[in-house]
Amino acid sequence: MGPFAGLRVIDMSPSRLGAQISQLFADFGAEVIWVEPPGGSTLRQHRAYPFWARGKQNIRLDLRDPADVAKVRELAATADVFIETSRPGVLAAKGLGYDDLIAINPSLVYTSITGFGPEGPYRDLKAYEGIVAAKLGILHAFRRLSPTDSPPYVSVPWCSFAASQVGLYGTLGALLEREQSGLGQHVETSLAQAVVTLDTWSWFEHLIDTRWPEAYPRTANFDDDGVPASPFPFFLLVALTKDGHWLQFAQVAPHLFAALMKALGLEWVFTDPRWEGQKMFADKQGRFDLWTLMLEAANKRTLAEWQAVFDSDPNVFAEVFRDGPAVLDHPQLVADQMYADIVDAERGPVHQPGPLARLYGTPAELGRSAPTLADTVSGWSGASSTPVVAVASGDPSTEPALDGLTVVELAVLFAAPNGTRLLADMGARVIKVEPLEGDPIRTIIPFPESGGASVMQGKESICVDLGTEEGLQVVYDLIKTADVVMQGYRAGVAERMGLGYERLKQINPDIVYLNAPGYGTGAPNGHRPAYAPSIGAATGVSRTNVADLVEERPDLTIDEIRQSSRMLTVGAMTSSMQSDGFASLGVASAILVGALARARGAGGQEMLTTMLNTGAHAMSAQVVDYPGSPADPRPGLDMRGVSALYRIYDAADGWVFLAAASQAEFATLAGALRPHGAADLLADERFATVKSRMANDEALIEALSAVFVQRGQAEWEHDLRAADVACVAVTMQAPETMLWSDEFGRASGYLTDVVHPVFDEHPRMNFLRMSRSTLTPKAGVLAGSHTDSVLAGIGRDEAAIADLRARKIVG
Repeated sequence: MGPFAGLRVIDMSPSRLGAQISQLFADFGAEVIWVEPPGGSTLRQHRAYPFWARGKQNIRLDLRDPADVAKVRELAATADVFIETSRPGVLAAKGLGYDDLIAINPSLVYTSITGFGPEGPYRDLKAYEGIVAAKLGILHAFRRLSPTDSPPYVSVPWCSFAASQVGLYGTLGALLEREQSGLGQHVETSLAQAVVTLDTWSWFEHLIDTRWPEAYPRTANFDDDGVPASPFPFFLLVALTKDGHWLQFAQVAPHLFAALMKALGLEWVFTDPRWEGQKMFADKQGRFDLWTLMLEAANKRTLAEWQAVFDSDPNVFAEVFRDGPAVLDHPQLVADQMYADIVDAERGPVHQPGPLARLYGTPAELGRSAPTLADTVSGWSGASSTPVVAVASGDPSTEPALDGLTVVELAVLFAAPNGTRLLADMGARVIKVEPLEGDPIRTIIPFPESGGASVMQGKESICVDLGTEEGLQVVYDLIKTADVVMQGYRAGVAERMGLGYERLKQINPDIVYLNAPGYGTGAPNGHRPAYAPSIGAATGVSRTNVADLVEERPDLTIDEIRQSSRMLTVGAMTSSMQSDGFASLGVASAILVGALARARGAGGQEMLTTMLNTGAHAMSAQVVDYPGSPADPRPGLDMRGVSALYRIYDAADGWVFLAAASQAEFATLAGALRPHGAADLLADERFATVKSRMANDEALIEALSAVFVQRGQAEWEHDLRAADVACVAVTMQAPETMLWSDEFGRASGYLTDVVHPVFDEHPRMNFLRMSRSTLTPKAGVLAGSHTDSVLAGIGRDEAAIADLRARKIVG
């Protein structure tokens, strides 16, 4: 039955935004009814449909028909969760808004995801990934991918997956709060807000550039000539094997880099007068020549020969760049059985990712097919667990949704710790246990604290030497009264430290214990460090972003290898969008799945989520596989878009992004272009139907290009938006420039000002809204800034604390 058996979820969404929220509920036993239009949803056309819709029921309703609207209200009257991704006000106009449904079901958690939120200058725009990415400056952030001066279109769903996960953990948090109050509420997020959860430190780099522009030199990984300009292209080498496979190395520590150079047969470089010591990365020609030497040396071995090196030397490792269904063949996903083979009623066996998190006590129950159009239901089939709410006098609770939830964090850097930071925003008490010298992310950037300022937001920090018995006892005492432990160490490390689940459940049997490693908790790769570029290569993020710009064959010339290596390096991610960010969202959602399961009677248990598995969920549009599965659209070599109607176009003074894929949207576009000299596109038989437009895509691109280039980008945005066409001027600035502005960021309600001990007052993002529960966005904290107060909270007096400090047990 699963831990969510008895919960009822209505999903009104026609896209993956809502589908990946309701999917998790279905995986863990909830009854999910997906509402689609009479002819069926366009979601059915996607390769990942049998994954996104597995285990659900469907009902076909026409929301233009009052009787069908009444049917939705009838379903909502005894539902627990209602998910919708319409533009603000659309469902309210039909009597299906939050205020309408909460009036008939006070226990309902109503979750909304939009493109830009319910207020601000872009509230009316549809929630298209490309529209949000173009407007925020995300396409500009990947500008080095473009073969021309145009910004590139990138296919990784940075905004969409982030929004679905923020919506998911917001919904779970509201349900957890409902266990105490009995009341539902409105949970809201947007693509524009949610994508910022992926950011490591770009927000604070922007702050430094604004306030202290001369603070330290900023260097890109490659200069304008395509030559490495920093050490990272060497430490994170992207190389081609002799038999034509791209590899992503991750040798960021000095001893790991030395091991790689030895494996390449280049250890002599360290004593060569040209490169020894500080000279290694000193001059441009030297960097170019060393990079070339490394690429040529890597190209002398086949993939099998490199695998033999990895097996014999634990200090050398590289991920193969995977793409599409090959992602699910990753040895770690196979070993951990983080996949599912489900027989779909229409498609046969479908190879797909398993659940987002593994719960060892109350596991997900997979195996039910996605619904066919013929499977439509008339109503709920299971028994409801919706609480009966007695309307009490006085105001309902406005305490934070996660007030009273204590999380002990045992992890470093970003992927796992960022997940707990997101829960701190909802009121969770997050106690971060750091080494005496602090989490290394704090010093990863030359400016003090800028690397860790974001991931430390809202936490309490205590510095402890976990290599001592007394330091370990401090953590044990914290865990006695904690609700959740999240550990992000490599396989076996927590157990060797005395912090594994079996040990900690003896201290607190009711603990929810989440393993959140990069790869897994066992062989073959659980012992290996996981970095964002490695996981990006393993999960298809990198190859999807670069599309067809990089070839994979054994006969590439050294010039082609250098060019492709640079593309894969700069295309994999930026500091504001990378695989670590995806992983952190999986951590936040997994913790709340466990916490809600416990609140519903499951008790404490061990859980697992990994960077690798969450990445497969994020890239599900590409990785799901079955006979006859349609190809997921990807941009051509011009990197402008996936079709004529989802594409970047030249304007007279810049670029616009257009999203008008449906028949109704194209008809509106055609009418809006007529006053500006365009031919009647609907009257042209080549463009009259969706099928004919697909067959004549290049001709439609040519026709639209000739129109858009005649006017400025701001004019097109203004006039087409007025006609309800999704078209925006492409922002050619960093996303932070847009988000920090009064006219956009503040007008949209995204920003809260907080005070940091280093950065003083500064704005930070609000990732979601809750109608009743207060959110608690706070600033980052310094290492050990709460050591004394946390120790006092577990019974240590002033003398004991001073003694622990003097002996360097705590800091």
